[in-house]
Amino acid sequence: MSQFRDCWLLAHGDPFPMKSRMSTPALRPAIVAAALAVAGSALPPTAHASFLPPEMMDTAAMYLAWFVIIFVPIGGIVLFWMVHVLPEKIAHKRHHPQRDAIQMLCLLSLVFGGLLWPIAWLWAYVKPVTYQLAYGTEKHDDYFHEMGAKAKAGELQEHELAHLREELDAMNAKGTLNANLKALRRSLATATPAPAASAAAQAVPAANVAAQAAPAGSGAKAGGA
Repeated sequence: MSQFRDCWLLAHGDPFPMKSRMSTPALRPAIVAAALAVAGSALPPTAHASFLPPEMMDTAAMYLAWFVIIFVPIGGIVLFWMVHVLPEKIAHKRHHPQRDAIQMLCLLSLVFGGLLWPIAWLWAYVKPVTYQLAYGTEKHDDYFHEMGAKAKAGELQEHELAHLREELDAMNAKGTLNANLKALRRSLATATPAPAASAAAQAVPAANVAAQAAPAGSGAKAGGA
């Protein structure tokens, strides 16, 4: 029968040429793809890796975006300004006599892209020796007015009051004492230093020390007995 079929195929040709050419190994990739498609359709359409529901996640993302858009730039600007005026704050704290120039340098640094800011930072820490040689002091005028107010209130010790007078006299010798500081110097002539601690105030700590040492001494005597 098979010999007859072969002879017939040789005489008439194969009526199903594509079917004869396809083999079982050629069908395996198609079968695997179909199986993967069926397995994928069985899975849920979306997967969530968050513990929040999708609606709440969208709301949280919207609020976070508004926070980043509004508050982060404002915080960045505030932080930049605080760092930028730091040399001026340092000069004011140290009573630098040229703090107005340092303040102007900080403002100019905004125009020049921050290139002058390191100079202002160093200038705020540099001791103005040449200024002292020229003007007789290394302090700003506000320092003397502040110390003068303390002297009038009787808050300065005797050595602090004497040092303040000496600085103003040195400025007067250089001819750099303005009218306000001259009036301050005249008022310091009648200023009185802060009163020293009274003997009663000094005796209170000594009494406390003696009271603390008394139990320890009595305990030692009891141990010796």
